[in-house]
Amino acid sequence: MLWSFLRDRWDQIWFASWQHFSLVVQCLILAIAISLVIAFIVYRSPRLSSVANGVSAVGLTIPSFALIGLLIAPMGFGVAPSVVVVTFFAVLPILRNAVVGLNEVSSSVVESARGIGMSRTRTFLTIELPLAWPIILTGVRISAQMVMGVAAVTAYGLGPGLGGFIFSGLSRLGGANSLASVAVGVIGVIILAFILDLLLVGLGRLTISRGIRVSN
Repeated sequence: MLWSFLRDRWDQIWFASWQHFSLVVQCLILAIAISLVIAFIVYRSPRLSSVANGVSAVGLTIPSFALIGLLIAPMGFGVAPSVVVVTFFAVLPILRNAVVGLNEVSSSVVESARGIGMSRTRTFLTIELPLAWPIILTGVRISAQMVMGVAAVTAYGLGPGLGGFIFSGLSRLGGANSLASVAVGVIGVIILAFILDLLLVGLGRLTISRGIRVSN
């Protein structure tokens, strides 16, 4: 039954999978940018760092299903609330790891860079960020796995992706192909999460210098 469901709806499944993957990747890129900007602002201040970590911890307790429901009223159905929800949850682990990673960079290294006339921004981009990147990338990988599932939940607000198969199957449990629909959605999300994690591992090999990898 599952095989026939796949065969009959292969084009729909492929398109939904691409939408799902694209939504997660684009929101992940946006989340990385947002997290790095916030981390740059707060990581030098213990008080602001604590606030950022606290927000990250509290944010993870918010049910994604409830958040997408709340956003439907002001933003309507479709892509917009899905992007907001996925990006929000993607930011949380990345921000926490960015603050931790930047705080672990040796102050003597930073002071040496500033001593030779480098600006704070240049020091951040050329010294601190590369040294903290392995920890930040770990947060990105955690975030990617988490929001792959969150993206499926956004189908409740008619968001794109494989979640539509899951909700469609659950809404007609006991009917024809209902379990197959749910299985396709769930298995598809797992496969996409595995693929994205492999890509992020490859990104790490390309962006983390061999010296830093060895020292870690």
